[in-house]
Amino acid sequence: MKKFYLTTAIAITLACSLTFSSCIGSFALTNKVLDWNRQVGSKFVNELVFAAFWILPVYELSALADVLVINSIEFWSGDNPVQAYTKTIDGKNGTYLVKCDSKGYTITNKETKEVVKLDFNAQDNSWSVNKDGKEMKFMQYVDDSHVKMIAPNGTFQTVNLNEQGVYAYQKLAASSMQQYAMK
Repeated sequence: MKKFYLTTAIAITLACSLTFSSCIGSFALTNKVLDWNRQVGSKFVNELVFAAFWILPVYELSALADVLVINSIEFWSGDNPVQAYTKTIDGKNGTYLVKCDSKGYTITNKETKEVVKLDFNAQDNSWSVNKDGKEMKFMQYVDDSHVKMIAPNGTFQTVNLNEQGVYAYQKLAASSMQQYAMK
């Protein structure tokens, strides 16, 4: 009899959440779990974690939380409680307040009140930095294995998203920093 009530309660809750919200939602929690898995390691490690998360039911529970609670909150309030957050970070150069929203990050130095924004533009698939009202694009995704990164001379250079490509760009940036320090 208890099983019948539990099953009925779950069915009613699911029907209400789907009926009253009428919103597919962004499934932010599930996507955060998937994004985390993509960053764990090689594609083989990612596949192992992916399979384990289906067995453990991490993906099922995150999707259920999105469907029953988070997507409904997002629909009614207009804000997704998983996507937006604010965090305080103590660094060696001061304390910073980092606010994440749907567009990117706003970083505020708590002592100097200096604000820097890192914004993602979905239209051209790029990241830019905005400080004191001046915006500068610094990275644009070309495809799954290439990005255009700003070079020290202000032009954009295509970088392979592999160990060699990242190392070559780091070397370019380091040599530019050394030349700048010598002046």
